[in-house]
Amino acid sequence: MERNPVGKLLLFGATGDLAKRMLLPSLYGLHADGLLPAGLTITGSARGDLDDEAFRAVTRKALDEFLPDDRKDEAALSSFLDRIFFQPVDLSDQSTFQALADKIGDVSGGLAIYLSTAPSLFEPAVKGLQSVGLAGDTVRIGLEKPLGYDLESSREINDTVASVFPEDRIFRIDHYLGKETVQNILALRFGNSMFEPIWNAQGIDNVQITIAETVGLEDRAGYYEGAGALRDMVANHMLQLVALIAMEPPALYDGTAIRDEKAKVFRSLRQISPDEVRQNTVTGQYEEGAVGGKVVRGYDDELGYDSGVETFVAIKAHIDNWRWQGVPFYLRTGKRMAKRRSEIAIQFKPVPHSMFSGRGGLLQPNTLIIRLQPEEYVQLLVMTKEPGLDREGLRLREVPLNLSLDAEFAGKRRRIAYERLLLDLIEDDQTLFVRRDEVEAQWKWIDAIRAGWTANQIKPKHYAAGTWGPAGAIALTERDNVTWQDD
Repeated sequence: MERNPVGKLLLFGATGDLAKRMLLPSLYGLHADGLLPAGLTITGSARGDLDDEAFRAVTRKALDEFLPDDRKDEAALSSFLDRIFFQPVDLSDQSTFQALADKIGDVSGGLAIYLSTAPSLFEPAVKGLQSVGLAGDTVRIGLEKPLGYDLESSREINDTVASVFPEDRIFRIDHYLGKETVQNILALRFGNSMFEPIWNAQGIDNVQITIAETVGLEDRAGYYEGAGALRDMVANHMLQLVALIAMEPPALYDGTAIRDEKAKVFRSLRQISPDEVRQNTVTGQYEEGAVGGKVVRGYDDELGYDSGVETFVAIKAHIDNWRWQGVPFYLRTGKRMAKRRSEIAIQFKPVPHSMFSGRGGLLQPNTLIIRLQPEEYVQLLVMTKEPGLDREGLRLREVPLNLSLDAEFAGKRRRIAYERLLLDLIEDDQTLFVRRDEVEAQWKWIDAIRAGWTANQIKPKHYAAGTWGPAGAIALTERDNVTWQDD
């Protein structure tokens, strides 16, 4: 594809946790591998009185802490720091932007801006950038989530950014789309002839998507209280996974074709009405329990007061189109769960007739498992004959066919998701970024669920930390004779 790299990168929120843990190490990784454009400068910005040398010291400390030892190379570190500059800006004070423009200088060679700030600061940020000439035709902007907390606030943010930047220069970031295994969904589906003929309601019984965390609040209490599991995980990461699983084959691997097909999926998501919300959703909040053999406090205890915010949600969703009519998509995400796991399980329909009888006759439907983390692999569960003389009939057993991406590509370095996304921002490839119509269709669906919870006065059910959530999540699937893929 044609690439259009910029000559300068501006990173807002450059002293924040995300920058230190992910963004700066990712940029260093790209630099060390010779993937950044020659001469690209990286200017960090945040509130505070740092100068260039002080920010280079902050950057060096972050790289020392968060880079793996085998990636630390003194020559590469030194030359990377030569790219680094800093200019303090108070986004709420428009008068501070002129000094930033003076520091950045000429942007005719292209400028990419990464806005890693609270959404409440997006408007003053883009207005300030526009006021000093840092929003012209050679400038593109990346927006870190969350992009609002409902459809209305999302539209306000999108309108604000669109008043300064056109859609083809806006890069909305969902870091899940930068994961290798997530991109592998497209390769698996559309690069192999065996799957697509049965990738539909005739061949698939159900789809399960689980994103389970063992951690609690950590340092995100302020954010999480205003979000909850539905807004934090389902509204972006999980629905993006749904779209990649359910989308029609794009004509080309490019940003327009792929995002067109994803948007069609979101428009086909069946709205869950207030009358259906009890039957199709489960919400929970963790209480005291044991995780990894250690006793942990409940959500309210960590918070310091009683809260009605959900830390777990399970949903039965449907996509009303020709390909997926009648196929349930079960979504489940939560904190303080039994295991850390992100995976997709595609359960195919059983064979129409079993010729096996007796002890060998218990056939299991084939299941395709795509594990995103902590390991990365694709696994197909198939039935096979156990060794033996079969005096009492064939004995069958389910066994996995494994493709371990970690093992198969052992010689390849596993990259941070942000490395791919930052490079695509720098080179002007929007394929793995989220378009406005996608975001707003997702929020419309999420808002309907929240409205149903409010109308029915649904409160989160407690579940013990270290489990797979409230009992209602099990009932959600077992009413359909389906069991969550928990092995």
